[in-house]
Amino acid sequence: MIRSELIDILAARNPHLYHQDAGRIVDTILDDIASAMERGERVELRGFGTFVVRHRPSRSGRNPKNGTAVFVEEKWVSFFRAGKEIKERINDDGKFDAAANA
Repeated sequence: MIRSELIDILAARNPHLYHQDAGRIVDTILDDIASAMERGERVELRGFGTFVVRHRPSRSGRNPKNGTAVFVEEKWVSFFRAGKEIKERINDDGKFDAAANA
């Protein structure tokens, strides 16, 4: 699902909302999540999952093309961990076929 599909679904389920208002709602939520992660905060949506920012220290790596050693600088990366309810819905339904979506 992409952002525009999410907006379409939100607008369809809430006919009292204008389509552009549904877009503003989605944008506001995603922007607030991103802002919290920028500040290093953990964002938890009960029943859905948790967004966190993790630190990856600098390290020595290898260039896969020629095998030479390269320095990889430290960085911060976003990480999502699915909640219990999402995991159960994915695994218990039997509808999701990993081979078909690969």
